[in-house]
Amino acid sequence: MSEHKATISWSRGQHEFTYDTYSRDHDWRFEGGTQVAASAAPDFKGNAALVDPEAGFVAAAASCHMLTFLALAARKRLVVERYEDAAVGILEKNDAGKLAVTRITLRPKVAFGGAPPSADALARLHEQAHEHCFIANSVRTEIEVEPEAAS
Repeated sequence: MSEHKATISWSRGQHEFTYDTYSRDHDWRFEGGTQVAASAAPDFKGNAALVDPEAGFVAAAASCHMLTFLALAARKRLVVERYEDAAVGILEKNDAGKLAVTRITLRPKVAFGGAPPSADALARLHEQAHEHCFIANSVRTEIEVEPEAAS
């Protein structure tokens, strides 16, 4: 259906190339021109000021859920004023004993213009968003949605 491209660039620079000394800093570049400075997570000798792949993965899952939710809400003629999610991913050993992001918890807070949907209708919207999210459908990571009540 569609292609999605990213270019990842890294160079050694002036650093010695040993496990403890090489820089983990690199760039993610996307077709539209956006560039993101990235690194490994601090626990893996990365730069805490930059985005790490695990956080990027959590953000991608949360963003996909949000965009799917907004599309569904718009089709139901619900007006969403604000959407915020404090998503958390857990990196731990999976059943095979390998490090993996095994769980992502989404905690969306949605503010509606006009009368918000009922708690049941909101829960169903989030269920549908999860069912149709491209990222959730692409990974083995468990993704839980814990929405706050509508406001």
